[in-house]
Amino acid sequence: MSSVAERLQRKSQRSVATKQVRLKLVYVDFWSAVKLSFLIAVSLGIVLVVVSILIWIVLNATGIFGSLDNLLGEILNDDTFSIAASFSLVQVAVFSIVIALINVVVGTALGAVTAMLYNFSVRLTGGLLVGFTNN
Repeated sequence: MSSVAERLQRKSQRSVATKQVRLKLVYVDFWSAVKLSFLIAVSLGIVLVVVSILIWIVLNATGIFGSLDNLLGEILNDDTFSIAASFSLVQVAVFSIVIALINVVVGTALGAVTAMLYNFSVRLTGGLLVGFTNN
């Protein structure tokens, strides 16, 4: 074996000591928190719109709307009421988009408020102690 290979073999046999570092989180950047909360809210809004449309498609394809129309027609003695006509795919999609937009605004505002409250509370508490190891 060459000398380099022998040195590498000896290094791999040594046990590495575990190092631990403790840091305090004493400041959260306001604009970074706002941007992150905005991106999370937008992604959750997209998920909300897609899931609501998929649920409507599945309910329509399985015939649950027709079964509910028949059941409500028997209970109310009214054959003109239709759930599928009342809650069409377009209406469900528009409603979920409006709710998603409201959630984006509220989620972004909550992220900003949380960052501000954390930065104010650090003055009293001293920050969050976080430990890291090299495992």
